[in-house]
Amino acid sequence: MKNQSPQRHTEAKGNPTHSMAAETKRTMVEKAVDQFLRTMRQRNASPHTIKAYAGDLEVFAAYIGSRHWRGIDHLNIRGFLSHLYEKGLSKASVARSLAAVRSLYRWLAQEGVVEQNPAALVSTPKLPKKLPRVPTVEEMNSMLDGQMPEVAAFPERDRLMFELLYGCGIRNSELIGINLDDIRLSAEAILIRGKGKKERYVPFGDAVRAALAVYLPARQQALALSKKNTAALLINRRGGRLTTRSVGRIIKKIAVAKGLSPDVHPHTLRHAFGTHMLEEGADLRAIQEMLGHERLSTTQRYTQLSMKHVLQVYDQTHPRAK
Repeated sequence: MKNQSPQRHTEAKGNPTHSMAAETKRTMVEKAVDQFLRTMRQRNASPHTIKAYAGDLEVFAAYIGSRHWRGIDHLNIRGFLSHLYEKGLSKASVARSLAAVRSLYRWLAQEGVVEQNPAALVSTPKLPKKLPRVPTVEEMNSMLDGQMPEVAAFPERDRLMFELLYGCGIRNSELIGINLDDIRLSAEAILIRGKGKKERYVPFGDAVRAALAVYLPARQQALALSKKNTAALLINRRGGRLTTRSVGRIIKKIAVAKGLSPDVHPHTLRHAFGTHMLEEGADLRAIQEMLGHERLSTTQRYTQLSMKHVLQVYDQTHPRAK
């Protein structure tokens, strides 16, 4: 036994040295990426954005290798994009990778590591401007009127999900984050936690109020049967909080059963909210506030959608358009 102790002690002592050696092998770019992602987490950036940037920047660091920042110019960045195309990545994926590299360089400039951003000199791949197909008001009404279809596993909850997504224009991630205490019935508003943990109040109407009145007793019953307790507003039959994936699956299944396109997902209902509000004359700033958009330019996409609808109506109805 005594003979083994020094050996174990030596091995334990050797491990930190080994890990330090592994650390020193990391390139300048890899170390910078680690620090940049750490900063993003500290600034409460979206987990999805952090995950996407981590993947894109890992590929970028591997491509750049042991080069110093001074040795990286816009031609290297272009070479990186060509490398991505060769790997079979789509234009959208390449554009996202370029955005990640630009963000990294902006942070490096703030930290005083670099003076220029070579990624800013590289053009973003031109993406086809595809506007989402938004269900019409009539399609949404037929979807929400009447009973939930047989495929609805928890009809009271599923109706409320549709009413919240379309009636409040919230994101899927915001929907599953709603707690029971976030509902302000007297004020007819819900506290929503958006991107970067920014909070906003979103109003709701009679349809949401009615759906809540039917769902809340059913929720209480489900919790009693599962012998669980949770702060979450939307739960599954086992008493657990819903996930974004399960919401997407439920929305698609019910939408298809109700005769809508299989392309319908939670974000489609958010688009429908913005478009229909604008078509009914809502102020763009008010829509921006309700959707939780940081920039008005993001909200202005709905002007395009609305204009498309107006042109269709004009072509179909104006006697001089035919």
